[in-house]
Amino acid sequence: MNSREAYIALNMIDHVGPVRVKRLLDRFGQPQAILTANARELTQVEGIGPEVAKAITGWQSQVNLDDELKRIADFGAHVLTLDDPDYPANLRQIYDPPLALYMKGSLEPRDKHAIAIVGSRQTTYYGLESARKFGYQLAYAGMTVVSGMARGIDTAAHQGALAANGRTLAVLGTGLDIVYPPENGVLYEKIASGGGAVLTQFPFGVRPDPQHFPLRNRIVSGLSLGILVVEAGNGSGALITANMALDQGRQVFAVPGRIDSPQSKGCHHLIKGGAKLVEDAEDVLTEFEDLFPKVSRPDMPAVAAPALGLSEAEQKVFDAVGNDETDLDQVIRQSRLTSAEVFATLLQLEMRRRVRQLPGKRFVRTQA
Repeated sequence: MNSREAYIALNMIDHVGPVRVKRLLDRFGQPQAILTANARELTQVEGIGPEVAKAITGWQSQVNLDDELKRIADFGAHVLTLDDPDYPANLRQIYDPPLALYMKGSLEPRDKHAIAIVGSRQTTYYGLESARKFGYQLAYAGMTVVSGMARGIDTAAHQGALAANGRTLAVLGTGLDIVYPPENGVLYEKIASGGGAVLTQFPFGVRPDPQHFPLRNRIVSGLSLGILVVEAGNGSGALITANMALDQGRQVFAVPGRIDSPQSKGCHHLIKGGAKLVEDAEDVLTEFEDLFPKVSRPDMPAVAAPALGLSEAEQKVFDAVGNDETDLDQVIRQSRLTSAEVFATLLQLEMRRRVRQLPGKRFVRTQA
C-alpha cells in the first residue's frame, strides 16, 4: 500500500478526520504506518481514544479499498492527497485540509487565484443576476470562481464564470458520483469537461446530508483568497462559510441588497461587522492588486445585453425595464407609450430574449 491509498482508506474510516490524522502523522510519520499500528500505540496519541483506535485497527472490516480504487478509475476521477505536489496550496494551509480530494476535471496553477461566491438557495432575481454578473466579470478578469453547486447563488456564480470562458471549481457535499441538486447535471458536466473541476472530500456513494455541507463549505473558502457573499438571509449557510473564511484568514466581501428584503439581512450583518461592501467586480479586484494590477486588467465587460438593433419603441421599453424587477405600470409611465404599444413591444422583446416576464406582471432584462 502506498501513501495515496492509505490516505484514501483513512478518509473512509468513521471517527477519523484531518485533525486526528495530523496528530497521528506526527507520531507515526507515514499514513501507512497509522493503518498498521496496534490499539495501544494509537491510544498514546492525543485525541485517540479506544473507539477511534478500534475503528483504525479494524479498518478493513468497514472499508473496501480495492472497490473504491476501482470506482475512482472507472469514473475517470483523480484523488489528490496531502502528499501530492498538485494538492491546492490555498487549501493545504487551512487547519483541517481534507485527507483526500476527489476530483473530476483538472486543476491549473492559476486556480490559486480563486474567489468564492456563495449565497442563499432561496434567492431573488436580483441575487441571481448579481451572482452571474460577479461570476462572469471575476472569471473574465482571470480569477477562478469557487462555489458549492447548490441551487440559487452557487449555480448562478458557476454559470457566470462559464459564460466568460473562465475557470470555476464546484465543491460537493456528496460523493463525486452523486449530482445534487439533480437538475445541475448539465452544469456538472460543463465544469468537469473543461471549465474547471468538480471536487469533494467524500467517497463514492455518499448521499447529501445536512452534516456534510459545513465540511464542504470549509473547502470552498479554503480554496479561495476571499469569499463574496451575494445574497443570504440571517440563517443562511453562506454566513457559516463567511465565518470559516475569517477563521482561515480570508477576505470577506458582501453585496448589499434592499433593506426590506429578508434575503439581504445576512449580507448587511456582514457589512456591519466589517466585510467589504461590494458594488462591482473592481471592488474585489482592488483587494488583490498585486495579483491583478489595474493597468494589466481587461475592462470589465457589461453582462446585460446591449440594446443594439432595437426599434424606437423597443428601445424605449427596454430602457424602462432596466436591470431591476420593474412592474408593468412603471414601464408604461417611463416609456411614454400606450398600454397596447407596451404590451406588444414587451412580447417582441421577450421573443428576442431581451427581457423576461416574472410573476405579477413584473419584467427584468435578461443576461447576455
